[in-house]
Amino acid sequence: MQITIGQSQKKSAKDAVLEATAKISSPVGIYFQSSYALLEEISARLAEKYPNIPMIGTSATSYVGKTVSDQILVVVAFGQGAEIKSGVLRHLSTTPLYDIEGLEQAITQLNASADNSVCLEYCTNDEECLVTSMNVALEKKNITLAGGTVFGVPNGKTAYVCVDGALYEDACAWMVVKNKNGRIRTYSENIYAVPQDAKRHVATEVNTAKRELIALDHQSASSVYAQETGVSGQAIVDNALQNPLGRIVGDDTYIISPYELGSGGSLISYKRVNENDTIAILELLDYDQINEQTREKIKEEGKPSFIFSINCIYRHILFNNEHYMDRFLSNMEDVAPHVGVVGGGEQYKLQHVNQTMVAVVFE
Repeated sequence: MQITIGQSQKKSAKDAVLEATAKISSPVGIYFQSSYALLEEISARLAEKYPNIPMIGTSATSYVGKTVSDQILVVVAFGQGAEIKSGVLRHLSTTPLYDIEGLEQAITQLNASADNSVCLEYCTNDEECLVTSMNVALEKKNITLAGGTVFGVPNGKTAYVCVDGALYEDACAWMVVKNKNGRIRTYSENIYAVPQDAKRHVATEVNTAKRELIALDHQSASSVYAQETGVSGQAIVDNALQNPLGRIVGDDTYIISPYELGSGGSLISYKRVNENDTIAILELLDYDQINEQTREKIKEEGKPSFIFSINCIYRHILFNNEHYMDRFLSNMEDVAPHVGVVGGGEQYKLQHVNQTMVAVVFE
């Protein structure tokens, strides 16, 4: 599969599009990430330059090579060897299945299969409902979902995703990519684990609409957290980089990132907790070693030509705090050309997760 990566830090949308697309010819599909301020104009200019080409995008902090910026335009163009369909799911907060027929038709028209296709997406909200809704279509062919929640929108502004030149709020922009010449593989990297002696708690009171965990074992969630970690009050939010919560489902653990202390000692998070969920407090592992294992697995299982990653904002902050970001980006680029997006949450297969990296590897 032919993939071309373009980038620009020009301040004008016109100049940025010209520079970022200079090496792109005959694309069959495009996705892009830009600054929030230029998003609308860049989306329109790209759609005008590449009419009838499937295209999705959003505003984001992007990784491209060893560069990290929320003021950069990154354009990824799929060429020879790829088949692509794009579309939008509107009304996520009220009717997430409203446009599902378009996704179902795309999968059928592409004759997509589990080993050679993936569904990439950017979404603005209501991730749990989104994941469930999208898998109504994707599970029929076992197509993997991999995407991220728009993050970094200026205060008071609206989050948007772009599809074929149009902007949407309360929506998901999706793109089904089929590789006609090889596989598309996906990986999920978790740098946290349940300690061997960790207590298992039960979520006894929640507010799912607010993603608020009110009580664990009939005690306020923050008091239970403080008893185990010695960290209390507002410090819990910062300590989530070291000790987030985890939802335990069988042998799997899904990370939950608290970002706000609610009234009465509740914890408000980026991932919803349901009543009777089993919850544990996690510990940070050796992330450098874990990322090395991920990279080795990617190389062992095939010949990667491009990697797209969705990296959680909390991992992004952790890596910056630990002065690890340069090493992380350099290591990923050593495996294959790498473009990443920083998300407020990650969607992978059947789950919406936090503090995780999802990697899509194209051969």
